[in-house]
Amino acid sequence: MGGVGGDGVGDGPGRDGVDDGASENGGVSAGVSAGVSAGVSAGVSAGGTGQDEQVPEVTTPAQAWHRLRQGNARFVAGRREHPNQDVDRRTQLAAGQNPFAVVFGCSDSRVAAEIIFDRGLGDLFVVRTAGHVVDTGVLGSIEFGVTALGTPLIVVLGHDHCGAVVATLKAHLTGRVPGGFVRDIVERVGPSLITAGLDSAALTDEAALDGLIEEHIRHTCDFIEERSRAVADRIRDGACAIVGLSYHLDEGRVRLVCSSGDLGDLGDLGDLGDLGDGLDGDRAVERADR
Repeated sequence: MGGVGGDGVGDGPGRDGVDDGASENGGVSAGVSAGVSAGVSAGVSAGGTGQDEQVPEVTTPAQAWHRLRQGNARFVAGRREHPNQDVDRRTQLAAGQNPFAVVFGCSDSRVAAEIIFDRGLGDLFVVRTAGHVVDTGVLGSIEFGVTALGTPLIVVLGHDHCGAVVATLKAHLTGRVPGGFVRDIVERVGPSLITAGLDSAALTDEAALDGLIEEHIRHTCDFIEERSRAVADRIRDGACAIVGLSYHLDEGRVRLVCSSGDLGDLGDLGDLGDLGDGLDGDRAVERADR
């Protein structure tokens, strides 16, 4: 399984297509070859070729969780590898996909899953709505990911300064509800805030707002597991797990808010960006099952 790069950037070296049959200058071929080799080496050491190395296949929730943690650590450190973004990967995926995680997140343009987890094409099955609000289309998409595609991990990805949460809080405090279909978003976020307790301090207190956002993430995870029998059955059987994460816009870090299912001994870690081994690349995923 594998995938990524919402930015679509590939840092890999190009091919010059130089005619090696130019016999007049025997030194030309040698010089070009040496130059290309040097360029390849420099490109690799600079931080990624856009190609994924041969790494163990992700088949368990713990392995998928570990791989996402590693990718976010690289993103935070500014050492992304841009895996699975080359031409070969694109061609390979034409026959089918095998993502290792379903990521259900907010539509916010600053929270692109493939980028913040340093993944590429075919790695993540992404579903997004404003405020990660759930409807039947979302549930159907998530179920497709875990049943038809066999993904072992579901991620609910929220973030700080969430506009949908702020809009919902203002609507409840003032009684003024947005018009159009934005109202539907506010109505779907509402139960999370009511559970957490509507506090006007959250409009000016960042910590209080973060508390509401994390409650909304927890509520979303619980809602998915409660409403989808397919998801609940797979979590019970150990074939799938669900994690709720909060992304911090200024730092690029994701934090674990809640989880359900077997994540091995990796489920207790909160601040993923502080993992030192996150810079070792995807080869570290093989440690997840030890």
